[in-house]
Amino acid sequence: MAVQAYGATPSTADEEPSKIFPVTTEKSDASIKPDAHGAADEATPHHAHPHSRKTFWGLAIGSVGVVFGDIGTSPLYAFNAAIGQAMKDPMTRPAVLGVVSLAIWALLIVVTIKYVLFVMRADNKGEGGVLSLMALAQRALGKRTRVVFLLGVIGAALFYGDAVITPAISVLGAFQGLHDIPQIRHLVTPHEITIAAFVILVGLFIVQARGTASVAKLFGPVMVVWFIAIGAIGAVHIVDDPGVLLALSPHFAVEFMIRHGLVGFLVLGSVFLTVTGAEALYADMGHFGRWPIQASWLFFALPCLALNYLGQGAFVLKALTWTAAHHRPFENLDWFFVMAPPAMRIPLVAISVMAAVIASQAVITGAFSLSQQGILLGLLPRMDVKRTSETQSGQIFLPQINTMLMVGVLVLVLVFQNADNLTNAYGLAVTGTMLVTTILSFIVARHMWGWKLWAVLLLVAPLITIDAVFLVANGLKIASGGWLPLLIGGVLFLIMSTWVRGSHILTEKTRRDSVPLVDLIEMLKARAPHKVPGTAIFLTSDPDVAPVALMHNLKHNKVLHEKNIVLTVRTAETPRVPPDERLELIPVSDDFKKLVIHYGFMESPNVPKALNLCKKRGLKFDIMSTSFFLGRRSVVPSANRGMPLWQDKLYIFLLKNAANPTDFFHIPPGRVVELGAQVKV
Repeated sequence: MAVQAYGATPSTADEEPSKIFPVTTEKSDASIKPDAHGAADEATPHHAHPHSRKTFWGLAIGSVGVVFGDIGTSPLYAFNAAIGQAMKDPMTRPAVLGVVSLAIWALLIVVTIKYVLFVMRADNKGEGGVLSLMALAQRALGKRTRVVFLLGVIGAALFYGDAVITPAISVLGAFQGLHDIPQIRHLVTPHEITIAAFVILVGLFIVQARGTASVAKLFGPVMVVWFIAIGAIGAVHIVDDPGVLLALSPHFAVEFMIRHGLVGFLVLGSVFLTVTGAEALYADMGHFGRWPIQASWLFFALPCLALNYLGQGAFVLKALTWTAAHHRPFENLDWFFVMAPPAMRIPLVAISVMAAVIASQAVITGAFSLSQQGILLGLLPRMDVKRTSETQSGQIFLPQINTMLMVGVLVLVLVFQNADNLTNAYGLAVTGTMLVTTILSFIVARHMWGWKLWAVLLLVAPLITIDAVFLVANGLKIASGGWLPLLIGGVLFLIMSTWVRGSHILTEKTRRDSVPLVDLIEMLKARAPHKVPGTAIFLTSDPDVAPVALMHNLKHNKVLHEKNIVLTVRTAETPRVPPDERLELIPVSDDFKKLVIHYGFMESPNVPKALNLCKKRGLKFDIMSTSFFLGRRSVVPSANRGMPLWQDKLYIFLLKNAANPTDFFHIPPGRVVELGAQVKV
């Protein structure tokens, strides 16, 4: 099986892992930097940073709509799942207080202390997320380490498990409220809920191609109404049993875990569902900034969530007291909807579905952003990245990722059919990502911020312990559904590791078979080929060796252009590259120049746009008389080299389905020439 591979980007077969996070090289005296005017044309981002155009509170409200969608819909199913696990032991008043206390302190420790007050300080030029943090940790260490790289890959792979489960569990959890509406409960069947969830989710994934900028304007106000509603409902029911406020003391959480042993760990795994959206606080930091997110969490989202969980706890205590007084068995109900007044349940279901769609949108957008970072960092093959907004850089659409997510989500809805069945599958992937985040944050605090070791350990050691406890608690659910996110994460890890390893093998083979560029130039001086007018640009991942396309052009066409540029596109370890560091233009001889274009992992490479800077600084050429030469290689598997044969075939499959570099780099298709040969891996 033969496929194409192009050596021009960190995500191509030419790129080796050591170049995934290239350190900006020292520019020679001959390097050409764009002037202020040119830099403005090339480096102007797709949108001005939100802080320059919106007020602080506007950003805070916007963050409520995007950042807190996942964690804001957790009350739909988290408390119900925790009580269900607690019922495996006799239900008592201290047990209910223990569950409520665990939920409240999970929000305070995991979300507030860890993410809002600590991890969000580790911003990579304003950006967050596990891959951004991985790059920041690499820079903090001053070198590229395999351990940090693997941690980043594992965290990214597990995130996709979360991205598949969140839309399914959120939408199913919202529709389950229909069972608690007296007027229509007898008309609603699980089959109809599945169909309704299918319709909503299919519509959500279809609309991704058109962009969500216009719909996103409603996210903030809708989620503000949602949080006010859940906070108000919870506050009203606290009076059912004001003793629930005792759960604010961590004593009840600790006592519950000590007394209930294995059941306590099962409950803890369900309680973790209350914080499953915490990673979004960090991942979406670049869209809104740290301070608006922190303010909206501390003064709005957190109080509303705490009130709701306290209200659900008080309502459960009231139900427990009533069943004991009437000698009835205690039954676990859908507490979130049951405690709402019957007349309010229909509008509550409606706004719950809207909130679930917003939560789903947030995680889908996160998957798109993470995939784009993975492509530019060399962890994933090239994929089509389409921009759906001319003003907001975060509005991107990846058709392949969208299709895979949609298929995965719909399969989960079809197989599990309700949120209760999915709760056992949820949490394990998020726990793993959170543990990775904590470890990487430790590296940043110690080596970049310069914290004393004892100070870092004083904060991080308890956080890692808590993450590990949550991981163990969720690990107990592997047999009952926890295998699902592990399977999804494992598949993604296999894809990423295969792509990186295969790219390294192919790069090393190409390097062994290549001629150093300076040696080739000396050969051409001794025996000059026929020269033709115009400019030839050869894309390659290694500017120090003669590109494959150049060698084949000389071998088969026996000509050389008057001007030859060896072009390399590199991804930096920062989200965006400053305008004055965009280009390195280094003359090698009268006929050859090396050009390195640097992009951040949050930027979309645009080669023609970058080349305009060169024109403004004296490198004259006409784009319509310029030919772009791409190295094309037919890759065939080999059982005796590198990876196992099955992994070779997987790598070749990924290469075959990678996006065309012409489109990826926005190169005019009519100016592209492909040359190459067959290579075994």
